[in-house]
Amino acid sequence: MAYLRETANREFDHWSRTYDRSWLQWMIFHPSHQMMLQQLRASDERLLDIGCGTGQFLVQAAHEFSNLGCFGLDLSAKMLDQGQERLARVGDQVTVVRGDSERLPFADGSFDVVTCRHSFHHYPRQQAAVAEMFRVLRPDGRLLLIDGNRDRLWGWLVFDVAVTTIEGGVHHCSGLELRALFRKMGWRKVVASSDLFRLAGFAQVEQFSRRGLAPFLMTKGVAAKSTKQFVLPAARAA
Repeated sequence: MAYLRETANREFDHWSRTYDRSWLQWMIFHPSHQMMLQQLRASDERLLDIGCGTGQFLVQAAHEFSNLGCFGLDLSAKMLDQGQERLARVGDQVTVVRGDSERLPFADGSFDVVTCRHSFHHYPRQQAAVAEMFRVLRPDGRLLLIDGNRDRLWGWLVFDVAVTTIEGGVHHCSGLELRALFRKMGWRKVVASSDLFRLAGFAQVEQFSRRGLAPFLMTKGVAAKSTKQFVLPAARAA
């Protein structure tokens, strides 16, 4: 059975009640937050965290970088509701919205960095989600994506066997699949104008792994995009 966006929303609404107390916090989520924080820069002005859940990472980023404007997006209204008290403590520095990773409600080139942790395997159309992440990044902006590492035998057993048994038809990309997703964008029309960007994909793609009982992989890329106008080939323009 196909894994649908509605399925993901229903699952995360259910998990929201115990999410902040889950044993997964110390095993995989908190280490992921630390890996992400190490990649942020003092020069970053705007960050978007996709699949932000209850806002734990957003609050950490706001405390660590006082000049960073932090935005979060999650499909689950109940996840966002669970984080309201936490988010209220950091005031206007953090803004969260309910939305879909395939249709980000932000303008082109809005962010210096986009982050996504341990929710990507729930996205039914992963290429579309990566294309949206690319769209909202500024030229040379960075995408930091962390998900379970299923490339070794133990990771395969955890994510391709155990997790799919529990969660249904989710898909953890291999490292090779993620590199391909980062590098292949194609042509897309700029929403705000009639100009066209030739989206060459992400450059300087790197991957960093962490082993353990729940191994995970960070894939990092730099948005190789230009504001120069390109002419579409005749075959593509139709």
